[in-house]
Amino acid sequence: MSNDAVVIIGAGQAGLQLAASLRSGGHKGPIDLVSAELHLPYQRPPLSKDYLAGAIDVDGLHLRRDAFFADKQIRLHRADVVVAVDRTRTSVRLQSGTELRYDHLVFATGARPRNLPVPGSDLPGVLTLRGIGDADKLTRLLDTAGPIVIVGAGFIGLELAAVARARGHEVTVIEGLERPMARVLSPELSNHIKTIHAERGTQLLLARTVTALHDRLGRVAEVELDNGVRLPADVVVMAVGVVPNDELAAAAGLSVTNGIVVDERLATSDHRISAIGDCACFPSSHADDRMIRLESVQNAGDQAKFVAARILGSDTPRYDCVPWFWTHQFDVKVQMAGLPASDDQRTVLGDPATGSFSVLRFDDGVLNCVESVGRPADHMAARKILASRARPTLETASEPGFTLQAFAKGGAQPCAA
Repeated sequence: MSNDAVVIIGAGQAGLQLAASLRSGGHKGPIDLVSAELHLPYQRPPLSKDYLAGAIDVDGLHLRRDAFFADKQIRLHRADVVVAVDRTRTSVRLQSGTELRYDHLVFATGARPRNLPVPGSDLPGVLTLRGIGDADKLTRLLDTAGPIVIVGAGFIGLELAAVARARGHEVTVIEGLERPMARVLSPELSNHIKTIHAERGTQLLLARTVTALHDRLGRVAEVELDNGVRLPADVVVMAVGVVPNDELAAAAGLSVTNGIVVDERLATSDHRISAIGDCACFPSSHADDRMIRLESVQNAGDQAKFVAARILGSDTPRYDCVPWFWTHQFDVKVQMAGLPASDDQRTVLGDPATGSFSVLRFDDGVLNCVESVGRPADHMAARKILASRARPTLETASEPGFTLQAFAKGGAQPCAA
């Protein structure tokens, strides 16, 4: 297998990590990494934080320099895309006309921002944030813009709001649910985030939806809500989630449901083809084997390492790394480990009033998720605990003096990545 040809579609965090892990693991065969972007592979999370704030430049985003690809003999096809997959001939055809043969094909195609289907969503001044070009455009707009409206109070929306407020802009965030980040955070932490933004001047309009965008002189000027209120807006950022890039896989006859469907070893029904990162829908041992799709740097990197090891001959039976996430808003860093159940029980360590606390979330009385603010030691201990079979119960965690660090000292094995 060390001489097999590997083609990777997508050069984001997952695709690049796969190529790098193959080479570091001793793979001798050809590796082709196909990137739709002209830029070298780069990090996306800083786009809504440090890059937009001007704390880092484009060079600071790059994951590897040009020399890396030459040294590792990884053929990086920049500003090109795969337009067809021929599973019979085990080859792919690029838009440039190049044909690449594969023994292993890996989809690392990521996701794209979801569009909000309302009148005026295509007006100048309305944008999404996914790539460097989007961030550069938003930076230019922020240099001269007045009021800014952000649709969606998830990770991206609130990170953008924090940066824009820090630059002195009037910022309104519109969210259809009753609280910010409601799909991922507990009520306790969600309310803490709400308070942080309110104290710093972000206007949060919850349980409200956008019905239309209106222009003035050909540019967006107002956002109309479902209650008829119109908000002034020089810039509107749509941050209402993403859609997996799975059309190419579907056209190739692979199963697609909320992403490219893979098994516990991240392989599709075609044993020569895998999918990793934001585009992959897989059975998670941390979600009772439900089919899920995760959008995180951790998941992208760990899945890439797992598939690289499998291509190199590993017989590890399944991908089971603990999911973890983070968000940085203003001077507050929130860290999460595990996946919560929809109907969970919770207890809090620390005092939210101090800005240093953790929310422990339990499914059927057993710990399955920890959210932390200002307690990095809790976060690291939680990741260790959730990687093991020894989990504290709600009763145990509610006892006086309980700490995650003390419980984690029993040890845990790292995930098979």
